[in-house]
Order: sequence, then structure tokens, then C-alpha cells
Amino acid sequence: MWVVHPDVVRGKQERSVVHLESILHAAHLIPVFGTHMVPPDFHFTFSLDAFDAYYVNKYIDHHANEIAF
Repeated sequence: MWVVHPDVVRGKQERSVVHLESILHAAHLIPVFGTHMVPPDFHFTFSLDAFDAYYVNKYIDHHANEIAF
């Protein structure tokens, strides 16, 4: 699996708007957990802001595997 990191410019996360027609396929991101435990009440909606790196699971289905290669 590949590891991806958010783009950071001058200490802030780079963000942009992506047109829906340009999205080919959804990605399955698995957070790279650090040495600390995730709190039991952690809500998944904060995942993109709470972690610094993610694994991209290219084996989630046969479509993702075909696109990745």
C-alpha cells in the first residue's frame, strides 16, 4: 500500500475544490496511527483532520486494483 500525506503550504493544509466529473473512483484511506490510542468516542468525520498520513488501499476491490496499475 502507498502512504499519502496532505499538502502543507506555510504550515497550513492546502485545500482545493475538485469538480465531480473529474473523480474517477473513490479511494479507501486507512489512517497511519501513531503511538497513542484513538479515544473511544472519536467520530469518523474528523479522520481527515486528525491524522497526518494515510495508507491507500489499492486492493479494496478489483476496480481500484486495475486503476492503480
